[in-house]
Amino acid sequence: METSRNSTNSSLFQWLGLLEDSDQPPDSTHPRVISLLASILEKMIQKNKKPFHIRHNKDDEITMFHGSKAPSMNIYRYTERIHRYAQCSPACFVAAFAYILRYLQRPEATSKDRRLTSLNVHRLLITSLLVAAKFLDRKCYNNAYYAKIGGVSTEEMNRLERTFLFNIDFRLNITSETFEEHCLMLQKETVPCDSRKLRTALGEIACSCQAI
Repeated sequence: METSRNSTNSSLFQWLGLLEDSDQPPDSTHPRVISLLASILEKMIQKNKKPFHIRHNKDDEITMFHGSKAPSMNIYRYTERIHRYAQCSPACFVAAFAYILRYLQRPEATSKDRRLTSLNVHRLLITSLLVAAKFLDRKCYNNAYYAKIGGVSTEEMNRLERTFLFNIDFRLNITSETFEEHCLMLQKETVPCDSRKLRTALGEIACSCQAI
């Protein structure tokens, strides 16, 4: 049973582009996990999008990750930009996804809500990937370099990192079960659900189109 599960996980990781001999789409310069992460973040943004007259709801928390307006670069291009220049391992994008969800789930009781929006997703993504790369990869660029990639100053990058770490209580460890869970969440972004090629690539993993 354990051997079967390991084989299934290996198929999933390979399909996402987390392994060196990964099966990636033709004409693609990025692992599949990059586009899937951008897709799921965009869906979360759209889900939280509000009509103009209630955008500034007092129940929503405004943090240092919020900009005054949404950046001109969409989250798809931004995610690809980070991957191209930061050169962190594909696994960092799965970890960054887990860290963002931890950040959004406030541990303490509060009347304020944390929502992923077009105003904060870029800063949260560059910060979570910086933290993930430092924790997971053997080599990692410094904060000044990540600041240039993300379009912020080095001083702001330092503050974002520090604030992010405190907000997730420095919970950077990710168990194998949690990592697999987030990989499956990313895999669910794939359509169509009845693709024969997808079923073959993922082995025994059930394909579901259920939105998060």
